Amino acid sequence: MRADGPPAGCAAAAAERADVVVVGAGPAGLAAAAVLAGAGLSVLVLEREGEPGGVPRHCGHSPYGMREFGRVMGGRAYAARLAERARRAGAQIRPGVAVVALRPGPRLLVTAAGGPAEIAADQVLLATGAREGSRAARGLGGTRPGGVLNTGALQGLVYLERLRPFRRPVVLGTELVSFSALLTCRHAGIRPVLMVGEGPAVEARWPAALLPRLLGVPLRLSTRIEAIEGRDRVEAVILRGPGGLWREAADGVVVTGRFRPESALVTASHLRLDPRTRGPEVDEFGRCSDGAFFAAGNLLRGVETAGTCWSEGRAVARAMLAARAGRLPEGVARPLAIEGGALAWALPQRLAGDGTVPPAFPAIQAGAARCARGRLVLRAGGAETASAERAVRPHRSLRLPLPPPGAEPVLAFEEEP
Repeated sequence: MRADGPPAGCAAAAAERADVVVVGAGPAGLAAAAVLAGAGLSVLVLEREGEPGGVPRHCGHSPYGMREFGRVMGGRAYAARLAERARRAGAQIRPGVAVVALRPGPRLLVTAAGGPAEIAADQVLLATGAREGSRAARGLGGTRPGGVLNTGALQGLVYLERLRPFRRPVVLGTELVSFSALLTCRHAGIRPVLMVGEGPAVEARWPAALLPRLLGVPLRLSTRIEAIEGRDRVEAVILRGPGGLWREAADGVVVTGRFRPESALVTASHLRLDPRTRGPEVDEFGRCSDGAFFAAGNLLRGVETAGTCWSEGRAVARAMLAARAGRLPEGVARPLAIEGGALAWALPQRLAGDGTVPPAFPAIQAGAARCARGRLVLRAGGAETASAERAVRPHRSLRLPLPPPGAEPVLAFEEEP
């Protein structure tokens, strides 16, 4: 079992080399590291925060861990268990290290307490996750008082700092993370005055919509925040809904969801970025446009659950092992075309498989741009290979099995009139 290297250890990183470098120590990165190190490779996991674990490390509530460990766990215990499993497999986890550039080779420029350095590898797995949309990205007007937080900041204050930043906030959003924010509030003795969703329906899957009622929090749909009032602290929120405009007294606002991939490294690199997902373009093995780089987890398309990211990390790690053995197909990949205005994104963006190696992503994944009802259809060479009747909502993943190898794939959503 290897001990974690201190951040200052990067001082000698100019001559450092590993078989695989994993960028990001969340569920996807740690799961992949355990698989790769367990196969006998030297694996270095770089994490810019002071501890590994990713987003779950900030979550004191459950449920985590059923798929991974066969039991229900809180987020912090789950994150620690993932890190320990990677360490026991032989991976070296180095916290406090920021990757600042990705270079062909592959080579990574990093910085830490010991200064800048360069690390070389045979393969790199990118697993930097996603971040919530900011107040500015949501177009929220009004003044700029204290007490406006996203879910991650709220969880950090409550679970890590043991603070209560407000007592009666408004929670904006109805994605899965929005209900996580409600649980965090409950843990800290915070009683939200209102939960609002901009769409006509709750975006998270059932039974999440039951939670506000169980906690005594009113839920208002088709409602948006027009402005936030207050000087030093939030004093009120101006809302617009089906009944018109009204003012709600509150001492905080939790802005949740609208995740975007944490893809600044990819954007500044030689790797191709998909304009729809805003994450790296990958094939069904998680392989980026430079075949020495792979990607997994929420970097690929915004947000999925920790368990889904864990599964993806393991699957992409197995594909990386196949690549090292020379088993992944090479050559020109077939791009996935998207038709229909209701679809916002899809991945993998290209298909390279010939049927000889199991894919890391056995299904086409897609996300909706808006609420719609109709038929999701996958065609290859003009022939329909899979379809499903769907009522789609934003921020919910849609899936259809991959088409047979060989033909040009097209994913379409045929809306009902």
